[in-house]
Amino acid sequence: MTTATVSPAVQNIAAAALTGELAAIAGRPLSAVTGAEIQAPLIQGGHIRYANLDYGASAPALSVVSAYLNEILPFYASVHRGAGYASQISTSVYENARNIVRDFVGGRPDDSVIFTRNTTDSLNLLAGCLPHTSDSRPVGDVLYLDIEHHANLLPWQGVPHRSVVAAPTIAGTIDALRTELQEGNVSLLAVTGASNVTGEILPIRALAALAHEFGARIVVDAAQLAPHRRINITADDVDYLAFSGHKLYAPFGAGVLVGRTDWLDAGTPHLAGGGAVKEAKLDGVTWATGPARHEGGSPNVLGAATLARATQVIASLDQDRWHAHEAAIRSYLVDGLQRIDGVTVHQIFSDTDPGTGTIGVVNFSVAGYDAGLVAAYLSAEHGVGLRDGRFCAHPLLKRLGLPSGSLRASFGVGSRLEDAERLLAGLDQLRRTGLGWDYVVDSGRWVPANDARTYPHWAPNTPGTAGAAPCLDD
Repeated sequence: MTTATVSPAVQNIAAAALTGELAAIAGRPLSAVTGAEIQAPLIQGGHIRYANLDYGASAPALSVVSAYLNEILPFYASVHRGAGYASQISTSVYENARNIVRDFVGGRPDDSVIFTRNTTDSLNLLAGCLPHTSDSRPVGDVLYLDIEHHANLLPWQGVPHRSVVAAPTIAGTIDALRTELQEGNVSLLAVTGASNVTGEILPIRALAALAHEFGARIVVDAAQLAPHRRINITADDVDYLAFSGHKLYAPFGAGVLVGRTDWLDAGTPHLAGGGAVKEAKLDGVTWATGPARHEGGSPNVLGAATLARATQVIASLDQDRWHAHEAAIRSYLVDGLQRIDGVTVHQIFSDTDPGTGTIGVVNFSVAGYDAGLVAAYLSAEHGVGLRDGRFCAHPLLKRLGLPSGSLRASFGVGSRLEDAERLLAGLDQLRRTGLGWDYVVDSGRWVPANDARTYPHWAPNTPGTAGAAPCLDD
């Protein structure tokens, strides 16, 4: 676990015998989110409240954050070097966002806070800042597990690297990492804080101590962890942390990298351009240090501002209620899935604590049905949105015996128990009576045949016609 404590109430969620008890904890959203009451058209006719179980991809904006956006939007202007009133305000908001984010993650006073496009961008930035010897050779390898999201996998493949196969247990995985670290020549250990596929939490404090024992640093991909658990990188002794606003209830997709300045100030500027320099000449440049070094061009001011505001809202949550709310939904959902014939819930480690060792992510498959077909059915016939595929974690899906993909339900502070109930009812109906509509593959995605539903006039494409993601093809 991280240093963020999990309420004892969470420990007792699994013992709640009656749905009524769970409903008292998670029958209503913990925090209001924008779009919570949108109506989804059903293929058989009529509408139903959209049950959003895809928070792990992009979470809806907190209503407080949406209101904040509307408040600051009239003052939006270019930041830095602008003397105008709006520019001065925007600059102040943008720079103060760094302090807010640093406080949110328990950063050290001298930690750099660099705003990026997303978590992937943050980790690619760090990959360009790995230390080298005087003759330009890397000082060590990057070590990572085979369970990582591509954001914490692919950036390291362009530098000297080694991968470790995670053991069937968390304890065994730590031992495997120790064995590899003992071989020496590792500069950085890159790990996820919580799996985007199964929601299982890794013990980042223990992993940080392990990396430091052998002279390496650690970076944590907290894209999934940050929206579900408080993090303190000072207490956990984490060197670098990356996460994204779009998973933390903020719009615009801004990301952030927080961490020690020495590597970042000496590394290759991530985006060469205006604002990243002290002095530019026709045939040379003197680069800036600090966040500016990696934030060339006009930054995503509103993205950084709303990300910072979202962290303030999350930080203000009562942790007992927050964790109990999420655990109630997850416990109810997992128990219900395990009761449906032909449905299998997947996890990586056998020693994961089901109460405190997971976040609001559940991975499962339905025997006899392609994951994409199940997702299309749940959307069209029950108004339930969840994710299917390989979740940008191809090696892990193959390891789990799911090379063609599975299904993922994910939820958060805007979720309610009824969302999980609707998912379970739809799956139970599928197993008992089958599909209620014909489905076809269109551009690589399952969609309802003869779909006559109407969508907002401003939507350029109806669902299913925008084409499949390239990673669907092997």
